[in-house]
Amino acid sequence: MTDKPEDWVFSDPRLQDLKQDYEAYTEEDFKVWKILYERQMPNLPKAASQAYLDGVKIVNFTADKIANFEDLNQILKDTTGWAVQVVPGLIDDDLFFGLLNNRRFPSSTWLRKMEQLDYLEEPDMFHDAFAHMPMLTNQHYVDFLEKLSGIALKHIDNPWAIQLLSSIYWFTIEFGLIRENGELKIYGAGILSSKGETKFSLSDEPAHYPYDVKRIMNQEYWKDKFQDKYFVIESFEQLYNSIPEIESVLEKMLTKEARSE
Repeated sequence: MTDKPEDWVFSDPRLQDLKQDYEAYTEEDFKVWKILYERQMPNLPKAASQAYLDGVKIVNFTADKIANFEDLNQILKDTTGWAVQVVPGLIDDDLFFGLLNNRRFPSSTWLRKMEQLDYLEEPDMFHDAFAHMPMLTNQHYVDFLEKLSGIALKHIDNPWAIQLLSSIYWFTIEFGLIRENGELKIYGAGILSSKGETKFSLSDEPAHYPYDVKRIMNQEYWKDKFQDKYFVIESFEQLYNSIPEIESVLEKMLTKEARSE
């Protein structure tokens, strides 16, 4: 792992003066974090990947303390060289992939309200922190995330390419499963932060397929309901080692699209 020079992304005006104001969190915020944490964490020792469970211990997440990005960034720096970058909410693709390619994970700092415990239109800080950040301690996982984002930046002006790569991101980083000791486990953040989908994704109800780059790129996904298909990796090394195939399949699909126009 080598130090990477800061890129254009860190001077982007959309990021200026954005930081986590930890003192601004209210009693309700701490209560919401505690409720969500205590509601989901007991489900994960038997459901989550070992990488996630190890990561929770490394980042020192607990029910009684909202994740502190300053503390977290020091831990991540010493572990995989990554850090958390505060963003205002949903951001454009160029900034999103630019941050990831520079080993910075974008995160909001706001927490849902008590009346929003079960449904949000966009991810809040509990999803970003609780579900994503423990996985940032796994080197093969973050290396995959960095390289995938690098491919996206090469095609950032091509919406079709970004759509294809978004499918890869969706069925791995957000909704990926891994087989450990013969059992299905969860590493996708979209599942890890959802009590309902944690149970559903590991049941016999949805379809489970081996990790397949070409099939994933052609697979439709849902943003407003549980997925009906999940893709299973055998290891995070497999995920990282699929980067050349992702690039190759993408180029072939883009060439085929261009010829058909």
